[in-house]
Amino acid sequence: MSAEASYYVPEQSKMPILMAAAMGLAAFGAGRWMITGDSLMCILGVVAIATMMYFWFTTVIDENLRGLPSAQLKRSYVWGISWFIFSEVMFFAGFFGALFYLRNIAMPWLGGDGVGVHNPELLWNGFEAEWPLLHTPDQALNGENAKFVGAHESLSYPGLSGLLHWLPLYNTVILLFSSYTVHLAHHALKHGDNRKKFNFWLGFTVVLGLIFLCLQVMEYREAYGHYGITLTSGIYGTTFFMLTGFHGFHVAMGTLMLAIQLLRSFKGQFTADDHFGFEMSSWYWHFVDVVWVMLFFFVYII
Repeated sequence: MSAEASYYVPEQSKMPILMAAAMGLAAFGAGRWMITGDSLMCILGVVAIATMMYFWFTTVIDENLRGLPSAQLKRSYVWGISWFIFSEVMFFAGFFGALFYLRNIAMPWLGGDGVGVHNPELLWNGFEAEWPLLHTPDQALNGENAKFVGAHESLSYPGLSGLLHWLPLYNTVILLFSSYTVHLAHHALKHGDNRKKFNFWLGFTVVLGLIFLCLQVMEYREAYGHYGITLTSGIYGTTFFMLTGFHGFHVAMGTLMLAIQLLRSFKGQFTADDHFGFEMSSWYWHFVDVVWVMLFFFVYII
């Protein structure tokens, strides 16, 4: 009974059901956007999600500042973010699994390898099963009338030319260094509560995240404009943008999370013993960095 009595139970709130409705609106709007080209409903859903997150997180932060959460509730926060990061791990595992399947199973099968496989020339005369797939089966079948035209050149490093030659490597160095700077910020806060060092290294990490995003935008412009790599340029373009695009979205979210923690620090809200909001954001940032290292190896190197 004493354990139950010490467990803080928040007041009843409409925020969970409103958040669910906002997410449903965004998902439905995204589907409608893909079909009809009308993005208004999706944008409204995203704005509604952002609004609900703001009010919900503000409430949680206020409860923590008032000292309401118990040790048991704080442990539930740790488990919550742990399961969230695990779900993100499985999310990217699905994409890496799809890439593995395409490159090591589907491509050889379409090229005529394996047990009981067809003769590829009967379906797509001239199709060559090689990765990156620059000459799509649709091109082999329909020639100049192909709907899905492959890319002009792959983004495999270090075979890149022009502007893209160093961008993937630059972004790898930037994210790896940002993992170190966010660790320095954590160390400054946890050992001695050095607020100036914490703010400096955390702010530096946010800047590195923004630089990464800017370089990725430059990479996308080059990929579209000079390499012919688009979402419709066959399975190579699709997997490239799905993997790097979703990772870029996670970098944007991680950068936003760290920026919010920096604003909270300016208000003096963290102490050496109570800084779970920042700690949770730093865990997420380390996860994003590890995913990029794997992505750099599997998408750009091999």
